[in-house]
Amino acid sequence: MSKFQNIKDLISKYAYRVIWSEEDGEHVGLCTEFPSCSWLAGSHEEALKGIKKLVKDILKDMEKNDEPIPEPLALKEYSGKLVVRMLPEVHRKLAMEARERGVSINLLINSKLA
Repeated sequence: MSKFQNIKDLISKYAYRVIWSEEDGEHVGLCTEFPSCSWLAGSHEEALKGIKKLVKDILKDMEKNDEPIPEPLALKEYSGKLVVRMLPEVHRKLAMEARERGVSINLLINSKLA
């Protein structure tokens, strides 16, 4: 199974969340690494349990077919660098605000993102 030890260990490392769907009138279980998958259930706990089972089934199928297994976001390493393009007017506004606060533009943007 690619670079992962086993499916059971891998399942717990994926990023799950449960949201309420007013349209469906149920909780929706989601997995970030599998954006096309979801699980509807009457309770938060059932939705989480359901999406984890669905991911487990998908992983077993992927393993059986020698398909590449998505790496959990929690295991990825990030550089901390992000290049963002923006309108010159926005850049000017941020530069002015940073100067007024006496901080770097980088620090100002980091504080806004946090």
